[in-house]
Amino acid sequence: MFSWLTKRRRRKLTQAPFPDSWEDILQRNVGHYSTLGDDDCSHLKALIQVFIFEKHWEGAGGLQLTDEIRVTISAQACLLLLGLQHNYYQNVESIIVYPSTVVPPRRKPSFFDNTIAPAEPVPPILGQAFLRGPVIIIWDAALSSGRHPESGHNVIYHEFAHKLDMLDQAANGTPPLRNREEYRDWAQTCSREYLRLKQDILKGRKSFLNAYAGTNEAEFFAVATEQFFDQPRLMIDHAPDLYRVLKEYYRQDPAVRSSRERGQKGITH
Repeated sequence: MFSWLTKRRRRKLTQAPFPDSWEDILQRNVGHYSTLGDDDCSHLKALIQVFIFEKHWEGAGGLQLTDEIRVTISAQACLLLLGLQHNYYQNVESIIVYPSTVVPPRRKPSFFDNTIAPAEPVPPILGQAFLRGPVIIIWDAALSSGRHPESGHNVIYHEFAHKLDMLDQAANGTPPLRNREEYRDWAQTCSREYLRLKQDILKGRKSFLNAYAGTNEAEFFAVATEQFFDQPRLMIDHAPDLYRVLKEYYRQDPAVRSSRERGQKGITH
């Protein structure tokens, strides 16, 4: 009964007209939207309609939530789902949005902590994804990365890649895959590239991936997802096998879309 009601509600949501004001937001704030084909545009808009309705949205730090915030965040989160079998990030119930960079409170020392050593500074965050909790997004970072995909950094792709990774109840850099062969290929390819990045960091060599990807396997997947969608040609040039396994997982080819965009920009009238 619950499944039937959910499908009925979602069908009703997607049959409603997509508001013109939301279309304007996509055109203005989501750089990749203009590179999508007609079918993908329609699919993305249907995903947004359900996603916005089903998630609990909360403004924090004095932020007043608007349609612009909800649509911009939803569009980028749902872009990752275009080729996946999914249930609208069923492990995401709440999305908390802050206006700008947040410094989380310092953890209180426990009885067993060394109180002599100086406390390490708490770094500011642009977003967080919790295994059994909400996604936290910083609005000004989300807006900037959506409008400027060429930067290669996208807080929404990053945090929602973590939630895809966590669908099997573990944050280990390997989201649920389709079969044993995909798991084998994923493990071989991602392990090789992760270890190569760690060596580059150790020896002070510049890598095509942000060094934060070397933190652990979960961060490697999240950072690689950012670059896969925003700088696909760079990944193909430096790690074609990594691009291939991400393309097979997401069932998308951003390099083809970026080539299409370059071709469109080259046309003059």
